[in-house]
Amino acid sequence: MILPNPKNAKHKAWLYRLLSAIYDDSFLAGALYFKGGTCAAMRGFLDRFSVDLDFDYVKPPKDLEKTQKRLETIFKNLGLGIKDKSQKVPQYFLKYPAKANERNTLKVDVAMPPQKFNQYEPARLTEIDRIVRCQTIGTMFANKLVALIERWERNNSIAGRDLYDAHYFFINGFRYDEKIIIERRRQTLPTFLKQLIKFVEKEITQTVIDQDINALLPPDKFQKIRKVLKPEVLMFLNDELKRLTSAKPPK
Repeated sequence: MILPNPKNAKHKAWLYRLLSAIYDDSFLAGALYFKGGTCAAMRGFLDRFSVDLDFDYVKPPKDLEKTQKRLETIFKNLGLGIKDKSQKVPQYFLKYPAKANERNTLKVDVAMPPQKFNQYEPARLTEIDRIVRCQTIGTMFANKLVALIERWERNNSIAGRDLYDAHYFFINGFRYDEKIIIERRRQTLPTFLKQLIKFVEKEITQTVIDQDINALLPPDKFQKIRKVLKPEVLMFLNDELKRLTSAKPPK
């Protein structure tokens, strides 16, 4: 995973330190499957920095308490303080030692239950020298397209990094798993794409893009991509819509 700013070296080290400890625990390795931007970046599917750890919880509900206790034991052993945590799902905001003007918070987010059609595969994460069960790129891509609009629907917030990730997946020729989108949105894929196109056109501004991704990319890469990001994602989405709506039904 790239490090666009040396100031983030400490954060990256803590990300990897915690991730290594989680997957050295055989129970947690079987309960938490890796996903999200950090997973995609570590697998070479993204070229940006990512600051959080995201997982799908795949064990039965009865094992949730054990999962949380083991996680919290790891946090304590590493010297990570719990600044805040959710009472509903395993979500933590962890504090690591840092100077007053440095980043010092690491978010761990565990989704449960996972989507029915999510797919996983073992992958070697060379930066931590571990084999980890991760979402496939098709699963990541589909969930990223949904996240573009669902953040707004749920929290009235927009993440410019979602747009960047969708762009990177499209431009590198990755394919999304259509079944996941249909399951999550409970609508046809063309209907979803039409809705997503309107959302991107109306709600994602240049300010949103600049504020969210300028710290996740090297300055030269950020300047090259910032103005073309939105129009090119709209181009890709419209191409997908045309592909689906122009396809002839089987005889």
